[in-house]
Amino acid sequence: MPRSARLAPGRLRPGARADAPDRRQLAAWLAVALLTGCATPPTPGVSLDIIAEARADPSRRLELMRRQGERFAHAPFLSGNRVELLIDGPTSFAALAEAIRSARSRVDMETYEFDDVAGAEFADILLAARSRGVEVNLIHDAWGTAGTTSTLFDRLRRGGVQVLEYNPLFPNARVPFDVNDRDHRKLLCADGKVAITGGVNITQFYQDAPGQSAADPQDRAWRDTDVRIEGPVVAQFEQYFMETWRQQKGPALAAPPPAPAAFPDGTLVQAIDGAPEDGQPLIYRTLLAAIALSGRSVHLTTGFFVPTPDLAHALQAAARRGVDVQVIVPSLSESDTAIAAGRAKYGDLLEAGVKLHEFQGRVLHAKTAVIDGMWSAVGSSNLDWRSTVWNNEIDAIILGTDFGGRLEAVFRADIADSRTIDLAHWRRRSLLERLRELKAKLVEELL
Repeated sequence: MPRSARLAPGRLRPGARADAPDRRQLAAWLAVALLTGCATPPTPGVSLDIIAEARADPSRRLELMRRQGERFAHAPFLSGNRVELLIDGPTSFAALAEAIRSARSRVDMETYEFDDVAGAEFADILLAARSRGVEVNLIHDAWGTAGTTSTLFDRLRRGGVQVLEYNPLFPNARVPFDVNDRDHRKLLCADGKVAITGGVNITQFYQDAPGQSAADPQDRAWRDTDVRIEGPVVAQFEQYFMETWRQQKGPALAAPPPAPAAFPDGTLVQAIDGAPEDGQPLIYRTLLAAIALSGRSVHLTTGFFVPTPDLAHALQAAARRGVDVQVIVPSLSESDTAIAAGRAKYGDLLEAGVKLHEFQGRVLHAKTAVIDGMWSAVGSSNLDWRSTVWNNEIDAIILGTDFGGRLEAVFRADIADSRTIDLAHWRRRSLLERLRELKAKLVEELL
């Protein structure tokens, strides 16, 4: 089946995103999910005194953002890291493959999707590592890989790779059944020295569809962002992998290799997770705190945009106090419902002065933030309810103007490939569009 047919509006491919309510496979999920009750995201928890302190002395904004991030995560920012920005799937795939091929002792990989095309290619690379004595551990999400043939994972197991399915879709003896709790992380740790994270799944959709029309955006490779990190903070990423492995009751693993020493003049980085177990998703709270403390700019890119009330309020409040608030969102997605639910929020955001840009030409899947040009985030978390409340997520928080400047350059390039939403034109949208938005709002907490 051509890829464009599988991504046509209202039709989702096997292994598609867990939050797409129009997915045909496993349709009973929606009924189960609705029975879980309404989701309630936490408030940011930033005191008015700290916000006043940031506005009284703008030179301390980054220090205050760092302090809040460490308070929420109970983990420090670590210095001495090298951070490389990886733009789009082929660049990320090359970095992932090189990290696995260079590994000498251990590879830990965690992914939402692992399909029969790109997944099969990476299976060969993982098996080659295992054949030379490298320990290889793989976590894959049950929903994200629902369309992957079981023979692929069987082949990995026969080759000595330890494969752990995150939250099976049916009751099982290993972990409690929870259809809403999905592992949306994308993470690779190699030898305790290198960590790669971001939005890139192990799927064929990061390559142009062979034999299809290059003019059809549904046949073009997805737009995404990862980071490759070397240095002491890799230990934090390994810790989150180990926690997920233990929570999913995988076989006992030895402690991962120690992280390397700090590089001179390296970058401050913190690994932060959005695990749903504690009811306090740290990525969400940390982002809201950074927005509240911003003084100059808030530039966000997201693959799914259905903001919670707190996030919408934070963006509006920042724009009203003169901060340049801009968000790049998809115009094409795996879920028409998610796009419609996000568009239902446009009016209030635009009226407050938030600038919205819909990315054109291909599917946008990147999840990044750069605030005041010096607080940056790259990871797996979207600006929607599912990433906030339900999903297991992971982000890298990177401090400093060097990396912030690089991410700002990518943001500007993506705006050039986007259509800016005009408030006057938006108010004149059709009745049919408004009805789609109202319908989508009914299920926005599942998006």
